[in-house]
Order: sequence, then structure tokens, then C-alpha cells
Amino acid sequence: MMGFLAGKRALIVGVASKRSIAWGVAEAMHREGAELAFTYQNEKLEDRVNKLAAEVNSSITLPLDVSSDAEMSAAFRDLASEWSEYDCIIHAVGFAPKELLAGTYIESVTREGFQIAHDVSAYSFPAMAKEALPNLRAGGALLTMSYLGAERSIPNYNVMGPAKASLESSVRFMAADLGPRNIRVNGVSAGPIKTLAASGVGNFRKLLAHAKAGTPLRRNVTIEDVGNTSAFLCSDLAAGITGEIVHVDCGYSTVGMSFTVDEDEEVIAKR
Repeated sequence: MMGFLAGKRALIVGVASKRSIAWGVAEAMHREGAELAFTYQNEKLEDRVNKLAAEVNSSITLPLDVSSDAEMSAAFRDLASEWSEYDCIIHAVGFAPKELLAGTYIESVTREGFQIAHDVSAYSFPAMAKEALPNLRAGGALLTMSYLGAERSIPNYNVMGPAKASLESSVRFMAADLGPRNIRVNGVSAGPIKTLAASGVGNFRKLLAHAKAGTPLRRNVTIEDVGNTSAFLCSDLAAGITGEIVHVDCGYSTVGMSFTVDEDEEVIAKR
């Protein structure tokens, strides 16, 4: 039986390991029949990404440091030489200097760090869309990865909160711009997942434990959960969805307070 992404071609940006959210997306899209291409940030990651790409029958891997305009143009030029047309771009990129992800926001934020976080985490998404537009098929989809820190203050997430808020705003503006071309733009706001990037956030273990206890499903989200939703959003099944930020967080963002009731029906607030 054919998957619901059969015939689709997707570029996935942001795979660093099998723990990456982008890898969960790649596996789901591959399972549903999509043909995939990948980028790698630097030579250190090249062999690793090549091996992962081979696991999903892909031989297209391209160097891409999203902070470089020259590399951005070169990557999409090289992709066009492999695929004259394609359907989807998955943007799973985010970065801030580690020292900005410790302590309080006011204490840690710097002009340079603020600029780096927004450049890599937010600007790179519309920058990719600009480069890809000549080769994107009508009916295509652009998808990015966000986090609840775009909407609420999260301890130690700091400068990444404003950067993700900027990214989510770009989703809405891009959806309005590209809608007349029948290209959809959405974001997935994933719950906390132990990726390589997330490990740099201070007190991340506490964040995982708190989220698990506070979600309606009483578990943390997985890269498989995010991958499945992402595959759906890039498919024709989601043809009527654009400009949205879809929360894949086991319901955490919907809960104002988590509590249990003891035998005497006394409400004990947990947070």
C-alpha cells in the first residue's frame, strides 16, 4: 500500500543524530513514501548524516551552514541540480550560545547572542523559502519546529524564547505570502525532547520531569510523535491547514494546572 507522501520530495534541514527531531520527521516521511534529501552543518557531521540518509534510501546530502548566505544559495543550487522540482522543506534548526541558556534572561542576554539566536533560529526559515521558491511545486509545504518558550517564559530557555516567537510570526507572514501560490507554511511546537541541542539548556532534566508530570497524557512527547504530525502537515491530507502552530506536546500547553485528588477529595496543587 502506498503511503500518503508517495511522489513527494522533501529537503530535511537539521539532522544531527538519531535523537534529532528532524530524524523523527525523516523516518515518518520515508515510511509514508517521500523521497528525501538532507543537509549537514559542517564536515564533522557529514559522515554521520550520510549514514543516516542511506538508512532512508537517500543519496542527496548537502553542506549548509544556515548563517552563511553563500552556503544557503549553494545548497539550493545543488539541490536544484538533483531535483528540478520538490515539495517540502523541513526546518529543524535552532541555536543560541550556551552561556545565554543559563541563569536568567536579563542576566545572560547580550546583543551578539540575541542576534545569533534570531539569525540561526528564525531568519534561516524565510531565507530558505526565498531560495527554494523557484523550485517548489504548487501544493507544497514548508514546516518549521518551535517550542512553548515562544509563548511563555521557560526557565533557562532565555533568548531562544524571543527567537522562536519571531519564527512563529514568520510562519504566519510566510503563509499569507505563499498561499496564492498554493504553498502552505506551518510550525510544530513540540514538547521537550532530549535532543543534542536541548541538552545545552540549563536544568533540562527538571524540565522533562515537570512536563511529564504535567501533561494530560502523563508522558513526554517523542520524536516519533513529532515526525508523524509533521508528515501529515506536509501531505495533501492537510491541504487546508496553513499559518498554524500545531502543539505536539501531549497536551501540556492546554493545561493551566495539574493536580491530584486524595481520598478525602482534597485538591493538592502540584504547580
